[in-house]
Amino acid sequence: MEIMIEVVGKGIAKGKLDGRNPVTAGKVYNALPIEGNTNTYFEEIYFTIPVELEYENPSGKSKCGDISYWPPGNAFCVFYGESQPASDVNHIGEIIENLEVLKLAEDGDKVIITKR
Repeated sequence: MEIMIEVVGKGIAKGKLDGRNPVTAGKVYNALPIEGNTNTYFEEIYFTIPVELEYENPSGKSKCGDISYWPPGNAFCVFYGESQPASDVNHIGEIIENLEVLKLAEDGDKVIITKR
């Protein structure tokens, strides 16, 4: 399942959802397209999405490029650097192209996630 993450006015990153948390990944994918406004936290962007899920296979660590879902905030997250989650997340995929676009995102930027 491939997705596109557009930071409006800054560019488009491409991602691929994987099997680390297949139920979470499938429900997020089926809810697309989704729009939101970014929040930044160290080297991560995140925003609330209209998907409410519990932890599936939670992880407290991330790697650069991880796409994740944070159940306490119903949030879609992308880790674009070396920072780690504030609390456990469900990893659902990774950025496969144009990770640099996410580094340009600022608080309040509009983001659109679509199926590729």
